[in-house]
Amino acid sequence: MSLPGVHLREEVMREGMQIESVEITTADKVRLLDALSETGLSSINVGSFVSPRYTPQMRAVDEVVREFTPRPGVEYTYLAMNPRGFERAAEFPVLSRTPFPPLLVCHLCDTFVRRNSNRSQADEIAAWTGIADRAQTLGARSGGIGINAAWGSNFEGHFDLDERLAMLTRAHRIWAERGIPVTFVMLGDPMSWNTPAETSATLAAVLERWPGIRQVYLHLHDARGMALASIYAAVTVVGDRDLYLDTTAGGIGGCPYCGNGRATGMAATEDVVHMLEGMGIDTGVDLDKLLAAVWLLEEIIGRPVPGRLAHAGPRPSPDRLYDPNLPLVETFDQVGHWRFGDAVFTAPHRPWREPIPDPRPVERRRHIDTEVRP
Repeated sequence: MSLPGVHLREEVMREGMQIESVEITTADKVRLLDALSETGLSSINVGSFVSPRYTPQMRAVDEVVREFTPRPGVEYTYLAMNPRGFERAAEFPVLSRTPFPPLLVCHLCDTFVRRNSNRSQADEIAAWTGIADRAQTLGARSGGIGINAAWGSNFEGHFDLDERLAMLTRAHRIWAERGIPVTFVMLGDPMSWNTPAETSATLAAVLERWPGIRQVYLHLHDARGMALASIYAAVTVVGDRDLYLDTTAGGIGGCPYCGNGRATGMAATEDVVHMLEGMGIDTGVDLDKLLAAVWLLEEIIGRPVPGRLAHAGPRPSPDRLYDPNLPLVETFDQVGHWRFGDAVFTAPHRPWREPIPDPRPVERRRHIDTEVRP
């Protein structure tokens, strides 16, 4: 099986922070952004340049960008939804527009786009001709097509494969009329209707119909626990193309207009990295540093994140295998033994009659670290 080149695009500063408390300070956001910059992630979205009336959590995004420390080699992106937003972002040379072809995209759910951006689906589609004409004038060599709410809507219900292909075909036709090849497809899912089966079927159909597409971009939410499985499905379908994935450290995130609030979430970046590395796909991410950033995030938001790896830890490497005489583990605090060692046990309980022999050679036995939670 051919595997894609996978490109992770970290969204916790935008997608995550937009659903969290407005009381989170600029200083804490800067701490988190600086920590993420040290993990090896190659692309980090710093936030949204949007109206604070719609997203008050992004009111101080300008201050965050002024105060954080950019790391060479990291692409820092942003979201803007109107000319004023792009003007604000343009004040910061460190920020980049997404490096993709000009995109014709709309939401299959008219209700959601009205709630989220005060526009209609018809407004989105009406903009396509102008986007394509400008791209042609500027000499664009390729174009992109995309749909949001691709699989369904909490307000309008399920969308089927025919509906997805019909809208993508409509966008594709506009590029074809101008002689511009389509090389990019985006599928977004703000309301968490993705499933592995439908993700596979959709991508297989799209890539069969338009084999010239070489870049696939997925933005999958996780309210129903399907995002990681759908990402796995995508990895197995897209072949040797480039696969771009929006994820969030800790798995937090969500749009306040989708109806699921903080329960929405995304696939946790650390969980995705763990899965991809296990499949033989190099992400370039230092998992230990990423987990440290996630624990900082927990400190900032004041609660555990929904991601799994930050709690249970990665599959232990040979030098970190658990002690066979590890006490009984029940609570989430006790699960932290892989980080903090025996300090998590107030009354260690080992019901077996005699010590269990350690099957590992001495040099592979785990050194118990008494790290203190940051």
